[in-house]
Amino acid sequence: MPDVKGVLLPAYVLADESGSMGPYRRELSDGLLSLCEALRAEPMIAAKLRLAVLGFSEDVQVRLAIADMRTETTVPQVIIRGVTNYGAVFNDLLYRIPADVQWLRGQGYKVHRPVVFFLSDGQPTDGNGWRTTHATLVDRAQTPAAPNIISCGIGDAKPATMIDVATSEQFAFVARPGVNIGAAISEFFAALVSSLVESGQALNSANPTLVINRPDQFTMAIDEV
Repeated sequence: MPDVKGVLLPAYVLADESGSMGPYRRELSDGLLSLCEALRAEPMIAAKLRLAVLGFSEDVQVRLAIADMRTETTVPQVIIRGVTNYGAVFNDLLYRIPADVQWLRGQGYKVHRPVVFFLSDGQPTDGNGWRTTHATLVDRAQTPAAPNIISCGIGDAKPATMIDVATSEQFAFVARPGVNIGAAISEFFAALVSSLVESGQALNSANPTLVINRPDQFTMAIDEV
């Protein structure tokens, strides 16, 4: 039996690139750059992670395929376009994540359950059609590589929707009312970096855990009854 090279945590960043994000393209781009630079500056942490960046609107486009940030020099580029189609996101992940996990295993690694960081500033424009695919994606009986999903809503994104997207209510966040959207995007990426770094550190412990830090100026999403 071949030796195991190590154990990896695949992390996916899903960035809303719909038209309403146009005024904040700079913050999105800067956030992605800071994420990449932070992981390159922590090679011991980056060795435990594999990062993918996907931009979504009416479709999903790969900005960074699953990569080892110790050697990856690509900087993900944001392209603003279209509307906010949640169904496209979960259809893509339903096939992408199992394929990536299988590929990493083929490279000789064991793989921790993947994590998805989802950022959106609006409600889905495709109604409720996304829910069926989402349910399949997060059902570990149907999708053994089902990810943990952390959802962060800004702008017009509703708390109830973020709760439905996240795999746990503790993983659903919304920006505080009145917070500048550009600032909220920056806070999202700061929390993302700290979450990945701390999770990477935890992978070296006897009890590996996923660490999720709430972005500053965000609150846990709470639905109305």
